Formats: sequence, structure tokens, C-alpha cells
Amino acid sequence: MVFSLPSLAISVPSSSSDPPYKSLKYHPSLSLLSKCKGIENLKQIHAQIIKTGLHTTQFALSKLIEFCSVSPSGDLSYALLIFASIEEPNQFIWNTLIRGYSRSPSPILALSFFTQMLLAGVEPNSYTFPFLLKSCSKLPAIHEGKQIHAHVLKLDLDSDAFVHTSLINMYARNGELTDAHRVFDQSSLRDAVSFTAIVTGYASWGYLDEARQLFDEMPVRDVVSWNAMISGYAQRGLFKESLDFFREMLRVKIEPNESTLVSVLSACAQSNSIELGNWVYSWIENHGLSSNLRLVNALIDMYSKCGELKTARSLFDGIPQRDQVSWNVMIGGYTHLGHYKETLTLFRKMLLSAEEPNAVTFLSVLPACAYLGALDLGKWIHTYIDKNISDSTNVSLYTSLIDMYAKCGSIESAQQVFNALKVKNVSSWNAMISGLAMHGHANEAIGLFSRMADEALEPDDITFVGILSACSHGGLVEAGYQYFNSMIQDYNISPKLQHYGCMIDLLGRAGLFDEAEALINKMEMKPDGAIWGSLLGACRVHGNVELAGFVANHLFELEPENPGVYALLSNIYAGAGRWEDVARIRTRLNDKRMKKEPGCSSIEVDSVVHEFLVGDRAHPQSSKIYKMLDEIDKLLELDGHVPDTSEVFYDIEEDWKEGALCYHSEKLAIAFGLISTSPGTTIRIVKNLRVCGNCHSATKLISKIFNREIIARDRSRFHHFKDGECSCMDYW
Repeated sequence: MVFSLPSLAISVPSSSSDPPYKSLKYHPSLSLLSKCKGIENLKQIHAQIIKTGLHTTQFALSKLIEFCSVSPSGDLSYALLIFASIEEPNQFIWNTLIRGYSRSPSPILALSFFTQMLLAGVEPNSYTFPFLLKSCSKLPAIHEGKQIHAHVLKLDLDSDAFVHTSLINMYARNGELTDAHRVFDQSSLRDAVSFTAIVTGYASWGYLDEARQLFDEMPVRDVVSWNAMISGYAQRGLFKESLDFFREMLRVKIEPNESTLVSVLSACAQSNSIELGNWVYSWIENHGLSSNLRLVNALIDMYSKCGELKTARSLFDGIPQRDQVSWNVMIGGYTHLGHYKETLTLFRKMLLSAEEPNAVTFLSVLPACAYLGALDLGKWIHTYIDKNISDSTNVSLYTSLIDMYAKCGSIESAQQVFNALKVKNVSSWNAMISGLAMHGHANEAIGLFSRMADEALEPDDITFVGILSACSHGGLVEAGYQYFNSMIQDYNISPKLQHYGCMIDLLGRAGLFDEAEALINKMEMKPDGAIWGSLLGACRVHGNVELAGFVANHLFELEPENPGVYALLSNIYAGAGRWEDVARIRTRLNDKRMKKEPGCSSIEVDSVVHEFLVGDRAHPQSSKIYKMLDEIDKLLELDGHVPDTSEVFYDIEEDWKEGALCYHSEKLAIAFGLISTSPGTTIRIVKNLRVCGNCHSATKLISKIFNREIIARDRSRFHHFKDGECSCMDYW
């Protein structure tokens, strides 16, 4: 690292003999510095000093430089101008500027000034090195730190307590823990401060056993050493240990500070320790810290992650002046708990506030866009990121964009973002492979997996979930077996429930029930509801009534309160004409007083997401929507479409069955899309349930009749309807 100091053109000789120290210390002009409010005040005081002739003394100029370098109201650039006017700055002045730059956003200039100090023949002292070492910690600059350590040894200053602790901190914060411990061991000082420095180093780098051993050896433990252990455990996910340390800290009557409480609240959030979180909240209120924004933000985050959104929102609304973190933790809280509509509503409020969104904001907002299908807002965010967030290497952010585009139905845009990424990690590849899979592009997903291997990037278990899902949606049984076996044999990845789920779904869709049952019997863990549910769905597709009853019994045990299982089994029996079994299942469903999850479909028009339930008439344009539905039904009838009523419960009259099918939520969303968008515009809808067979066949014809591409995302995949065909080839 090379340092250079700007040329200092101004040179005003100082007086050869400064007045005695005591005669200047209380000079009225210098005493004004204690009341200085900013740079304009400082210039006035400087003018007064020049007027009185004090500018010829290094003492007066050193006080000006000290104010500019250290005071929050100071200005380092002005300090540099004053420094340039001094012919031979003394040791104190050099140290003051080094101190100022060590605290600034440019700590490298502290090292630059040290180089100039040595070249000027001024010898550093014990006040010089702590600030230099602090700069090396902030940069980080371990090589320069070791050079500074050599100067410390040369000047025999390593026995100075402040220098000694600064050396330990410098090595520890740069991850050079062996050197930090060597400095600690070689000194006889070993006071509480040096102990705290080495404990903090070990704890922050995750060497918790070593940190705990030194912590136990400490003669005196201050709040900083306790904080180091509490945050160290929390950062490594050892939340119980972190909170136990906090309780012990309180037991021995060590008063927590702001950093303690932030770490504890973070541990409470991650471990769902709401009771301790409530206690911390009470402690904060009782100690008059309710206006501390950092603590309030930590409380919002804790309550959000513990599921207490009302309390979190109440705290958020009570903040008189929110910062970026306030908005981010509240927006993130809504996303964390799946309250995606609230996420977008609050995000729009943030855009109207004085705070600008950043990458953290978008990492919470983009999943909400993805879930709701808010493509227009997602596109706006993409444009904003490109224009305002210069960090093009933020792989997580662009991976989130890939995921958003894929889940909003624009797989082409997802591919454009993916291809433009200069740096891709496993998550980027996984997002793209999964996106292609859910859109039914099995061969493209397989091709991308091959590219990933060609680039020597090791796939992980999530990669194989994506590729097996692609095989399932594409009906590629042989390829599915190949990748499943390769995952185990070539990559030494043990199958998880998701991998078995993809394989059983693949086999079930293909009607290979014996193979699916054999794989279930080979599983090292018990199949979950998703696995049995996919097999029950396959039984419906292939009319395997006997196996359906067996599978449903497993689901009744695992998910006794899931009405969807009863409804699906009832439809399977109805399709086979087994009305007594239908009656038995319906009776059980009624006895349990459970209701089937209502179908809900959403569509985004002009950046606004509109939601529809089955038979919904709450929309402001309801009359126009139902008028369009009537037109759609007439055109479908003319085209020969006959509604399939086999999946509608038997105790509804036949004409009402047809009506119920006409008013499914996706039909309402499509009708709204037709009246709200220009001819030829692609219609994108998102449904919370699996699309039914009747709506699937009807939507194929609607795409042909109205010459529209309709992209629908249901619970399991995407359907691209165009010219009377669907991308799933009726295999879903």
C-alpha cells in the first residue's frame, strides 16, 4: 500500500518563541472553541485568533486543529488547511490529525499522515500508535499493522497499556488470532482491557471455546466482555447459550448497555424467545430508553420474527423519525410471516417518505412481488436497482430478481437477468433451474444443470430439488432416476424429503404406483403430507380408487384438520360413482366442521394487484366482470366446450354445478383481465390452489377465442395457455 500526501502550498512561519502555555490556555479567543457550533463559527473564531496574533503560536493552532479533527462540529479539510500553514508541526499536531482521520470514513489517510510524520523527522509516541492501529482494524490492513507493530517494538512502547490493547484489537479484528494471543501472552499487563480485547477477538471470529476460557480467567469482567460472549454465541446460532449468558450477566449485576440489548433482542428473534423479549422491552421502557432508535428497531425486528406483528407495527408507528433500518425491519417482518400484501403497502409508504430503499429493502419486497405476481412493481424495482444501487456484484439481490421474474410468469426476463450476471453462485443457478422447472421447461433446466457442471460449480441439495422437479413436470421418468442416483453416488448428497417428494410425484404422475410405493418403503424417514398428497393427486388423475383410500388414511393421521384431503378423496369417489363413499367422507368432513380452503386468484393490472374468490362480487367492476363471464361462457359453448362436473361435490344440483365452475376465482380474474387490458396483452394470474380440470380446458379455449396468451401459476406449476394449447401438455 502506497501513501501520498497532497502538496501543501501555504507556508506561514510560526513564532520562534511561543508565549508560555499557561498564559494561552485560558485566552478568551481559545475559550470560544468550547461553544463552537459549526464550521462558520469556527471561521469567526479563527479570524479572532488571527486578529489577536495568536495564529503565530503552535498552541493556538493545535487547538483549532484539535477541534476540527475530533469535534462532531469540526471539519478535517479545514484542519488540513491550518496544518498547511505551520512550518514545523509538533508531535501533538501530527497525532491530532492521525486521530481525526482514524475516526473518519478514510482511515487510510491516518496511515498516510504517519508516513509523512516519519519523513518529517517527528518521532511518534504512545499517543500515535493506538489511532494508527485502529485505522488498520477498520480498513483492514494487516500488513501495515505489522509494520506499525515493528515501530512499537523499536521504540519500546509495547509495555504501554493503551498501545498493548490496540495491538491485540488490531490483530484480532483482522482475524490474526495467533498473533493477537502472542501479544497478549508476551505482556505482563493482562489487565481487564487487554483481556476484553482478546476475548472479543475470539468470540467475533467464532472461536467460542477459546473465548470462554479466557473470559473465565478474566480478573474483572466489564460489560464489553459480556457483550462479546453474548453476540459471539448469537452470531453462531447458539441462541440458548447467548441468552443464558445474558441472564448470568444480570445475576451478577452487570448493567447491560445498548449493544447488549441489541444482541439479546436478535437472539430472542431467532429463537422465538418472546418472554425474554418482553422483559427486555420492559427494561428499556423502565430505563427511559424508549426513544433510542437502534433499540426500537431491534424490538420491531424481534416482535416481527416472533409473530407479534401488531406489537411490532405499534412500535413502528410510534417512531417520530424513522430511519432506513426502521422501514426495513418492519417490511421484512411482514415478508417473514407471509403477509405479502402488507409488505407491498408499507413499501409504497416508504417510497413516499424521506428514506430511500436499499438492497436490504428489496430482498424483502421482491419475494412479496413473486408471491402475489406483482410483475409491474418487480420491473420497477429492477430498474431502480440498476439506476441507484451500484453494487452489481450483489448476487443475492439479482438472484431474488431471477426468482421474482420466474414466479411472476416472465421466465424470459429471469433468463436475461441470469445471463447478465457476471458473478453467479449456486443460489443463482438454483433459482434459474427451479424457475425453468416450474414453467415446464424440463429440457432447458437439464441443459442449465449441464452448464453448471461444465463451469465446475458443485450442485447442492437444492439444485437437485430443482432438477428433479423439472423431470416431474416434464414426465421424464428415466432422467429423474438418473439424477436421483447421481445425487447420491456422484455428489454424496443424502436424499431429503423434498427429493423423495419429487420422485414420488414423478412416478405417480406417470401412473407407476408400484414403483412409487417401493420408493416410499425405502425412505429413511417417514413420508410427510406433501408426499402422500402428491400420490393422492396421482390417484385422482389415473382413477386409482383403492390406493386413494390407503393414501388418504395416512394423510388423515398426519393432517387430521386438512379439509383438502377429504375434498380430494370425495371427488375421487365421485368420479368413480361410489356415492356411498362420497357420503361417508362428506359426513366426516361436516362432523369436523372443517371448510375447504377457498380458491383465490390474483391479477396485476396497472401495478395494482386485484384478488378474487370463488363467486366473488365484491370488486368495484363486478357487473362488468360477470357480463364478460357470460360472454365467455357463450363463446365456449359455441366452441363445443362442455363443463366437466365430476369434480364438484355430488350434493349440488347439476345446473348449479356448472354455475360453480363458471365462477371459479381464476375465471373471474381472467374476465377482469380481458376487460382491463388491451387486446393482445398477456394475462398473468396467480392461484393459491391447483387449477381444476374444467378451468384448465376452458382456459385453453379462451386463449384461442380471444387471441390472448394466459399465464397461470397454480400451487404446483405454471401453465402457459396459447392458441388453445397449454405448455403442460395436460400433464400437471
